Amino acid sequence: MYHAVMGVDDNEERAIACAQAVADLPGAGSDARVTIIHSFTDNPTGASAPQIGSVREATEYLEGEGVEVTVTESSGDPAEQILDVAESEDANLIVVAGRKRSPTGKALFGSVTQSVILNADRPVMVAGDTDD
Repeated sequence: MYHAVMGVDDNEERAIACAQAVADLPGAGSDARVTIIHSFTDNPTGASAPQIGSVREATEYLEGEGVEVTVTESSGDPAEQILDVAESEDANLIVVAGRKRSPTGKALFGSVTQSVILNADRPVMVAGDTDD
């Protein structure tokens, strides 16, 4: 079974882009398992990760594609948390979202994405924007 760890922030469009990228992988569906991680840097409402719209949307999309999904949450530096979960779960792949940038900023990813790419000890897939 193929296992991916997918970092999801509060943006639903980026979460769906990551979910679509995972569902489009060869052999996805019943042969794939995804751990979605949402790292809280500030949580004044006391919500849990499954209550966050982006996490809920990504989970529903993946489950609709036949992918087994688990959701985990953490607090602290999101990049460190994504890398820690990927290592502890022995994931085959880390999936994070890219962001649209200005022409001069296209060489740079967001700080979380860039940190994951630079510090990962396994493949990292950066998902683009959705067509919607």
